[in-house]
Amino acid sequence: MSTGIAKKLSGLTPCSGVDILSIVYYFTPGVNYMNTISENLIRIEEVIAQGPFAASWDSLEGYEVPAWYEDAKFGVFIHWGVYSVPGFGNEWYPRNMYTQGSAEFEHHLKTYGPHNKFGYKDFIPMFKAEKWDPEQWAELFERAGARFVMPVAEHHDGYAMYDCAFHDWTSVKTGPHRDILGELSSALQKRGIEFTCSSHREEHWWFYDAGMNFDSDVRDEAYRSLYGPARPEAERPNKEWLEEWLVYTCEIIDKYRPKVLWFDWWIKTPAYQPYLQKLAAYYYNRAAEWEIGVAINYKENTFREGTAVFDIERGQLTGIRPMFWQTDTAIAKNSWGFTHGQDYKDAGSIIGDMADIVSKNGALLLNIGPRPDGTIPEEEQQVLLEIGKWLSLNGEAIYGSRPWKKFGEGPTQVVEGTFNDVKRSPFTCEDIRFTTKGDILYAIIMDWPASGKVIIMSLAKGQIASIGKVELLGSPETLKWSWDDNDLTVYLGETRPSDYAVVLRVSPA
Repeated sequence: MSTGIAKKLSGLTPCSGVDILSIVYYFTPGVNYMNTISENLIRIEEVIAQGPFAASWDSLEGYEVPAWYEDAKFGVFIHWGVYSVPGFGNEWYPRNMYTQGSAEFEHHLKTYGPHNKFGYKDFIPMFKAEKWDPEQWAELFERAGARFVMPVAEHHDGYAMYDCAFHDWTSVKTGPHRDILGELSSALQKRGIEFTCSSHREEHWWFYDAGMNFDSDVRDEAYRSLYGPARPEAERPNKEWLEEWLVYTCEIIDKYRPKVLWFDWWIKTPAYQPYLQKLAAYYYNRAAEWEIGVAINYKENTFREGTAVFDIERGQLTGIRPMFWQTDTAIAKNSWGFTHGQDYKDAGSIIGDMADIVSKNGALLLNIGPRPDGTIPEEEQQVLLEIGKWLSLNGEAIYGSRPWKKFGEGPTQVVEGTFNDVKRSPFTCEDIRFTTKGDILYAIIMDWPASGKVIIMSLAKGQIASIGKVELLGSPETLKWSWDDNDLTVYLGETRPSDYAVVLRVSPA
């Protein structure tokens, strides 16, 4: 037991209202959690005090992105929860169903009745996950070529998809009566896939506020632990809420040891700043104790540069970012969670985005939305398998790669920023992206040229030191090529190894 904890215990008496044996059990790492927020805050401070990281941006700048993450390049995000039961609109149904005048509000009234008779809580018994098989999921993700997988631990709706010690609105105590995070983590680890997760609990402060404006079950105190404070978004979260958020998040860290912890945008709210520093110090210190490499994902300017990994939602960058970053986006254009009538992207466009992102020092986190019974829609499975097929052939240009001095060339312009991943025109055969691994350079040709010839101006003499061999991954043919001061011209031959982008391996002399 640490000295600080021993001092705290020495001041307790039999009248303190705290059982000493319970405290000793509680402070055994990874064993148990006590019931109150204040008791858990003591432990969090103890872990931070042990170092090596302190709860300050200056200290956190000593953080380094783990090599496994920089090498992984491709992961699967999973938005699955109670919101998949109505399957209408998107994963914000639990908020929008209480927003008077919205399509979700009208749909709810027509389909389920008044909100004071049938609220969001009443979907929970319908969320059974009766066909869910984490081993099948893990097998699919392995075939898709995913190197890490990120289920949502808790979305804005306040329903925990894990064994939370602090309330009863969890997948263990209700609905499926299963520890979704725990079971999936175990299945992934068997296949060598890194387990990561997201928490969106910060938005729970205001997510149900519209339900306070009329006669709905959100106003019923009996369901306060599910519906949360339901305060206006503009209202600053109070100390009690912020401390609760910190403790909830640290519980996920301790119980499941995720290799990446992802947060949504609302942690940019200034009130969260000191708590983010505590959370990061706690997480990084625990990772050091466990001897694992971890990362935090953040959006916008929430974290100081170099203290975590920058993430762009449904968007890309126009150039190489010196520091590793990530795009999170979804197979469906209209929703992250399951809905009836999804509008899907095709595998080719996603592969093109992956190549573009990786060439700029990023990783792609691609979301799926399972049905409430735990099955993954067939269309989404097919896209994942097509990506996996492409990676099995061309993965050496992706996994473990690093950017070249130039990300690429070609006419198609990526629109930088969030929510822009469907705004660009399709990539063409003139669009080329570069990656490197050791002294090998890869040129990813985004589409097959009708002429069978590709001209790469970025690889003209003087731009690259030497060329000894040019190969097309997946093709048995010996390629013809010429190299001069203007460009590298390669004749791709008769064999097209992929329906999507193709990859040239350029080796030095």
